[in-house]
Amino acid sequence: MTSEVRFTVLGTVRAWRAGTELHTGPPQQQALLAVLLASAGLPVSLPEMVSLLWGGSAPPTAANVVRRHIGSVRRMIEPALPRMASGQWLVGGGGGYRVNVDARSLDLLRFRELYAQARAARDGGRTERAVENYAEALRLWRGPAGAGVGAEVRGHPLFTQLDNERLTVAKEAADLALRLGDVEPILGVLQALTDQHRLDEPLHSRLILALSKAGRQAEALEVFHGLRDRLHDELGVRPSAALSQAHQQVLAGAPLASPPPGTAEAPGLGSTPSPFPRPAQLPAAPSHFVGRDAEVGHLLSQFASDDRAAPAARALIINAIGGMAGVGKTTLALHLAHQVADRYPDGQLYVNLRGFDLNGSAMAPAEAIRGFLENLGIPPRRIPDELDAQAALYRSLLATRRVLVLLDNARDAEQVRPLLPGSAGSLVLITSRNQLSSLVAAHGAHPLMLDVMSAENARETLVRRLGADRVDSEPEATETIISRCGRLPLALSVIAARVLMNPHLPLSAMAAQLQDADGSLDAFHSTDHFSDVRAVFDWSYRTLSDATARLFRLLSLHPGATFDTRSAAALADLPLRTTRTLLDQLVRAHLVTMEEHDRHRLHDLLRAYGREATDTHDTRSDRSAAKDRLFQHYLGTAHAALRQLDPARVFPYPLLGEPVAADTAPDSPEAAVRWFRTERLTLTELVRQAVRDDLPGDAWRLARLLDPMYERVGHWHDWADLQLTALEAARRSGDATGLAHAHAGLGRAHSLLRRYGSGEVHLQQALVLFETLGDDMGQAYCLRMLGWVMTRTERDLEAIDCTRRALDLYRFAGHVGAQADCLNAIAWFHASLGAHDEAVASAVRSLLLHRRTSDTGGSDQANAWDTLAFAHHHLGNLARARLCYERAIRLLRAGGDRYNEAGSMNRLGDTLALAGDLDTARARWSEAVGIIAPMDPDWAAEIREKVTARSR
Repeated sequence: MTSEVRFTVLGTVRAWRAGTELHTGPPQQQALLAVLLASAGLPVSLPEMVSLLWGGSAPPTAANVVRRHIGSVRRMIEPALPRMASGQWLVGGGGGYRVNVDARSLDLLRFRELYAQARAARDGGRTERAVENYAEALRLWRGPAGAGVGAEVRGHPLFTQLDNERLTVAKEAADLALRLGDVEPILGVLQALTDQHRLDEPLHSRLILALSKAGRQAEALEVFHGLRDRLHDELGVRPSAALSQAHQQVLAGAPLASPPPGTAEAPGLGSTPSPFPRPAQLPAAPSHFVGRDAEVGHLLSQFASDDRAAPAARALIINAIGGMAGVGKTTLALHLAHQVADRYPDGQLYVNLRGFDLNGSAMAPAEAIRGFLENLGIPPRRIPDELDAQAALYRSLLATRRVLVLLDNARDAEQVRPLLPGSAGSLVLITSRNQLSSLVAAHGAHPLMLDVMSAENARETLVRRLGADRVDSEPEATETIISRCGRLPLALSVIAARVLMNPHLPLSAMAAQLQDADGSLDAFHSTDHFSDVRAVFDWSYRTLSDATARLFRLLSLHPGATFDTRSAAALADLPLRTTRTLLDQLVRAHLVTMEEHDRHRLHDLLRAYGREATDTHDTRSDRSAAKDRLFQHYLGTAHAALRQLDPARVFPYPLLGEPVAADTAPDSPEAAVRWFRTERLTLTELVRQAVRDDLPGDAWRLARLLDPMYERVGHWHDWADLQLTALEAARRSGDATGLAHAHAGLGRAHSLLRRYGSGEVHLQQALVLFETLGDDMGQAYCLRMLGWVMTRTERDLEAIDCTRRALDLYRFAGHVGAQADCLNAIAWFHASLGAHDEAVASAVRSLLLHRRTSDTGGSDQANAWDTLAFAHHHLGNLARARLCYERAIRLLRAGGDRYNEAGSMNRLGDTLALAGDLDTARARWSEAVGIIAPMDPDWAAEIREKVTARSR
């Protein structure tokens, strides 16, 4: 690397190219450069940059702004750099951006290089050389790291840690210079640092001794008296024993003792007990702690890395433990705190901030900090009135101490921020039901989100509380209890306590009570509001704004296990942007969980709480309107998905009103299939909910729209069950149209399940009903599906007759796409009868008609290519058959038609085997088995037999 470019971050952020200083740009660009330089060549991710620059209030364009700043910095360093080029100095890599620097081009790396040389010289007995290296390293500093950058960015631990490095190196240098007897190289550094750290007693002790060693006793005494007065006026304390000892040495003119080689402490420092009390405020450790091994391991790993770091590189460790109410945040924090308490010899501070108190009386930061100050030995009359002054005093007291601070049940970052120590060496554990994202951005907090327990750990919790014999003797009841508690630690604890209070109550009786509660929270009631599940949820709910609380209540009406933003917007009748904002607030409050991209989940017990809340706060008509909006959203989206899968409109779906808005609809066959796979269980529950709400028309219409999706994707047993539900709903309401469509759907599902007899019966019943209704398209569909059943039961001539009747109906209606579909079916029947030339002719006619309706392919065209391939195979045109099959497979795969894709793949294997390519044939058959096994195990077994037979 060339040395034509130089940077500084130990003080003001500056840059030079070929000896000329560069303008580093506007404040935000300077801040970004400062972050990159402070990272000293390590990559900084784009999300991390966004968080550093904007905290928790980043605009939607933040990532683009950062990229623009990156480009500007690159061109500042290398003006001739082409646009969009990365250049030599600011490069991407390691998941972010980094500056490509070394000790010649960045003062921070030169400082660390000199520091390492100084320690090596000291350890090797070359004391004079070591002091020179220390002094040279410290002269590189021209102020606090990143000076001139905005306070919010400068307050990040990245910069605080650099300032602490400087302080540690200065103390080491002072100790060595005092032992050598030559303090002149470091006097100026000590004086500058004591001006910045006005209450740092160890630093001032070193300055006093250094001034005395230099023959400037009067100045040394002046430094002591000034600090003594500040300690009295600002903290209400006397000088420490170490500071007093340094003062006495100056007065007595005594020779200064030499510390042992390698020590980081000056004479008399470090071995004297602190004048402050050592608080021990942690509540008792949890007695039945179970599991959380990964979380505990993650937290403990931070201490291991901190222990390995050099003293100058140690940092303040902040962990923000989040999660929904009752998930065990405080239990984990206490368990960890007791495990590591011995690492913090200056004590433990604890406060319950009451962030989600039912009475709304969250503790003010000033109240919490006053309690801490009193426990640290500050008399109440000495505690300042203003919060900022209290926080400054608190940070000063902890500046040279290692303490553990547990801030429990925090409401938000603003409540916590004044309670954070300002220097390295301490540990802060925070628990909150909200996501404290601004602490992560501005203070480098490590976020840890707790989920519910695993089933194994939930069972172990009951074993610890109730005993293994009692749990093992009733395994089914135990599983029911765990399931009904949703693996939520608080709920499990409530039930375990209830069982312990009733030693003769069998677990099966408790399980029955939970089942009888039917999704309510009555079974989790407790007279203690700290362990009553409903009351604990109340604490979180009452902190929400009115709009956010309304959305939370209405979400409990969503029947799906997960939901997206669009369905939530439909429920609440809100714009998407507003809904996203409210969902983000619910996620931060841990009342809703973000599962993956735009998928959210509501815990079962929170759903029960939400149902109770909506029953209380929303009218019956409000709830009914919300459920109707949700149903119409899914009905319209299903309709739009079907249009993507059936562009020729062969499927006779029932008429609907206004279609769903285009921006919320699947815009391709692949998107339609993905949507169905994601929402399938929700759609099923919506049909059942419509039946429960006595809306049979809604039930059968939605069920019918899903038929082509089920046919492509599988889950045919579920499909048959769904259509049976729709059939019963239509029968109870006497809806002939609904009966016709439900029989048709059930008949097709049974046919694919190889229940050919019942499938044919249902299709015949549907045919009669459609004839009565005068629905030609419904009749034609049933005739086509009956033809499919007949060819499967070796009645190909009857199949041709049925399909030609369907073809006549489609011709009368002018439905070109459906005519093409029928011609392809007839071609297949001809091929099955051995009339392969007729089959080729009919398949070609089908393809020509399909191309009149669409030039993009699709499953219908794919099926015609498959038929053409089948006919060519039997005519001996194997190369042509292979090409046709491969084209069919590409189209079927693109359209998400897995069932027919497996059929074409299987038949392609037959063609390859006949051509002598057995290895490729076995591969194609194996692929077909992998696709079809979940849909049609019998067919999969038949194909698998071919793989096995050809392998012998």
